[in-house]
Amino acid sequence: MFDYSLMHWVTFVSATILLNLSPGPDMAFMLGQTIKRGRAFGFAALLGMWLATACYAVFAAFGLSAILLTSASAFIVMKWAGAIYLIWLGYQALRSRGAAILPDDTAEFESVVSKNTIFNQGFLVCLLNPKVALFFLAFLPQFVVTGEGPAALQLLLHGILVVVVSGIVEPPMIIIADRLSHRVRSSVRIGRWLDRCLGVLLIGLGFKLAMSKQ
Repeated sequence: MFDYSLMHWVTFVSATILLNLSPGPDMAFMLGQTIKRGRAFGFAALLGMWLATACYAVFAAFGLSAILLTSASAFIVMKWAGAIYLIWLGYQALRSRGAAILPDDTAEFESVVSKNTIFNQGFLVCLLNPKVALFFLAFLPQFVVTGEGPAALQLLLHGILVVVVSGIVEPPMIIIADRLSHRVRSSVRIGRWLDRCLGVLLIGLGFKLAMSKQ
């Protein structure tokens, strides 16, 4: 069971790396939080996105994601929920005053709460994107090999490996973004502009998602 060829793994890993490097709402949110607030918040967003991706791996393995492929109503509801949530996050960013993160002791508890919030937002940004579910449904079955075990287990294995590859590819992106933005993060004025740019980007992605078709 699970005795795949070398070509199988090369193809799967290559496609998964390209998936993780492709731009989208998830990457925009993760890098936006890193640039604005630092690597800890970027990783908080990333962990939320990983959890949502793992959920989709389970959904795809047991056929639940097929609902989005076969039901136009389910796709529309989820699409608009994701679009509205992205637009709301963008609106919140536009309204932000761009306050700089100051290394004082009184802000420690607030930072913990904020990281939990960013984690939840990252989870929802990924979970409410129906294209992620449809990707898993279209991508993973191509790597199911007859005679290598139950299809559900093969789908689950490859879905979890998507998260594992993400764990290799995406953290360096956060570290690089954090280093590039370290000098400007203490400026309230620059922080305000970063929030504005992130807000416009998220709103744009929200409208793009709203215009997408099944």
